[in-house]
Amino acid sequence: MNRIKLLNCFYDTVTFDETLDWASEWIKNEKQGYIATVNVAISIMMRSNHYLRNFINNASLVVADGQPIVWASRLFALPIPERVTGVDLVEGLAVVASKEDFHVFLLGAEPEVIETVVKKLQQKYNRLNICGFHHGYFSNSETPKIVEAIKQSQAQILIVGMGVPRQENFIQENFSQLGVNLAIGVGGTFQVIAGTKRRAPLWMQQVGLEWFYRLLQEPGRLWKRYLVTNSQFLFYLALEILGINIHQRRDS
Repeated sequence: MNRIKLLNCFYDTVTFDETLDWASEWIKNEKQGYIATVNVAISIMMRSNHYLRNFINNASLVVADGQPIVWASRLFALPIPERVTGVDLVEGLAVVASKEDFHVFLLGAEPEVIETVVKKLQQKYNRLNICGFHHGYFSNSETPKIVEAIKQSQAQILIVGMGVPRQENFIQENFSQLGVNLAIGVGGTFQVIAGTKRRAPLWMQQVGLEWFYRLLQEPGRLWKRYLVTNSQFLFYLALEILGINIHQRRDS
């Protein structure tokens, strides 16, 4: 496994299967750390968000959750083998956890959504030990209670779906108190598993258009985000190709 730098972000050159193998060995060896999943939007956000940048730079494993990032890596002869998505990782980690009897805690989404996710995952993977779960709609004052619940559950894997950068902030700020071996932020994955949001068809995922499919579902919320981040990604990619380096903006 190698780590490369692309557009100001480090990525590990791992496949989906290698990511799961890595996670399994990591937990068996009782190590502690977290996985960062980086898509185009996150790669742009981290340039101006100090906390998000620190989270990704300090991750034990960084995977590319965006087909354009995989394509861009090939332009510089630093190929990332494939896209590794949060949705696929949740399913994959459920398989690994069922096989190895790892305990899993789920945090995020609306109360009814996370309850549906728990039911669906346990029906699909009947040996899966979900030792606890909690919705993502809690205040800062409730955070210590959530952290303590995760610690008391003795979870080895924590999966957080509260959106970027809130999920990353939660993991980074509380990781030393959680007692888990492995944490990962997965954005809107719980809604996809619960069926309240639909995932793009496979062909759209393969040609890098999953963002467009999401935009069609939530145009009011996502149009500005995708217009800005996609344009900036292409801009920084062009500069990288031309060998021009622009330093990230310092946080105020």
